[in-house]
Amino acid sequence: MLIREAGAGDLPGILTIYNDAVRNTLAIWNETEVDLDNRRAWLADHVRLGYPVLVAVEDAKDAAQAEQVLGYATFGDWRAWEGYRYTVEHSVYIHRDARGHGLGAALMRPLIERAAAIGKHVMVAGIEASNEASLRLHERLGFQRVGHLPEVGIKFGRWLDLAFLQLMLASDKKA
Repeated sequence: MLIREAGAGDLPGILTIYNDAVRNTLAIWNETEVDLDNRRAWLADHVRLGYPVLVAVEDAKDAAQAEQVLGYATFGDWRAWEGYRYTVEHSVYIHRDARGHGLGAALMRPLIERAAAIGKHVMVAGIEASNEASLRLHERLGFQRVGHLPEVGIKFGRWLDLAFLQLMLASDKKA
């Protein structure tokens, strides 16, 4: 397995993972699948802002075979106002067939390093509150639970609670 920057060739794999999460999980609170043009614009926005999109890929067995995207992770601005410019919120999604093998942590570690390297101060995680696997992963990485918002979302006909976790990053930014 290799972790690297995502490129245009990775977008079909990212799209597959994203739409599977829309259809089958509570990880994304959207109910509408997206298309490849949506993911192209999403990647272009991240590149324009200087924010990474990392992919975990399985090395191709031969030169004619494409690398398979097993997961991806990124971050973006937490809120639009100037006062929040040193805070980012991240996303990490793993292909349904690759979950439970440590890929989430493998993607998160370099993502956290990248956020600190560009001077971010805090990384926020918004996680559906019953997603124990994701909560445990984040806590193992040093995130602390800082908030719980009951019934702020809805999907699959039920109300969802949102847990907020945060990680203080090592950065040189002074308040």
